[in-house]
Amino acid sequence: MSHPAMSPNEVAVITGGASGLGFAAAMRFARLGMKVCIADLGTDRLAEAGAKLSSASPGGAADIMAMTVDVRRAEEVSGLEVAVQERFGGTDILMNNAGIQPGSQMFGPAENWQRILGVNLWGVIHGSQIFAPRMIARGRPGFIINTGSKQGITTPPGDPAYNVSKAGVKAFTEALQHELRNAAGSKISAHLFIPGFVFTGLTAKGRSEKPAAAWTPEQTVDFMIERVTAGDFYILCPDNDVPRHLDERRILWAAGDIVENRPALSRWHPDYAEAFAAFVKGG
Repeated sequence: MSHPAMSPNEVAVITGGASGLGFAAAMRFARLGMKVCIADLGTDRLAEAGAKLSSASPGGAADIMAMTVDVRRAEEVSGLEVAVQERFGGTDILMNNAGIQPGSQMFGPAENWQRILGVNLWGVIHGSQIFAPRMIARGRPGFIINTGSKQGITTPPGDPAYNVSKAGVKAFTEALQHELRNAAGSKISAHLFIPGFVFTGLTAKGRSEKPAAAWTPEQTVDFMIERVTAGDFYILCPDNDVPRHLDERRILWAAGDIVENRPALSRWHPDYAEAFAAFVKGG
């Protein structure tokens, strides 16, 4: 049994849906006979993705919609919600997945930070705030899934703007789920999608072949669907290199920095290298 919202003729909206995890999810939903809208930037990319989804969908092009949307702009996300409402009658599944990772430095250009936070965090906030009220009002089972990152939990050094954006997605999605489960008449849940190493355009970094350590987008989306159906809020995905046990130890160590009053990011502090290695082995 799958989640009741993942059924023929139900409606899924996916931002960042023209490639990577978003496109893999759109393809899964289209093949289920759902009506699917992908939102992204790049007219040619959207057209190509829309054509592929139309070929896979039992309902063909009539059940597929592709729209150019900059999720940093609330007015464009509002336009997307209205367009889906007019075309398909409403939304049952919202996947706030649009994300970028151009790299960042602590004292780098403000414009770079603003762009990363605009897409990765404000895109999630805009999508959730704009879509959720009418999703609740439909009175039908559905869900909102927000794409986070392990980097938003363990916050490794090297890309601070990305970490801040994904830490914000975690905190926001936790608050969203609390709000949804306490909203009168709500049959909508929220879920935090935490991928592992997935081979996509975002992570390829010039490579044309999938590294052995990585999962494919399709594998990762299948895991997501399985865990949403099971009712998980935190969808913590493994990959071919990092099993769940190792993720758990890394997350517990990061939380322990506060409890044990260790230095910030002690996992990468030379004085704690041996202690961290022993902690991982001792779990």
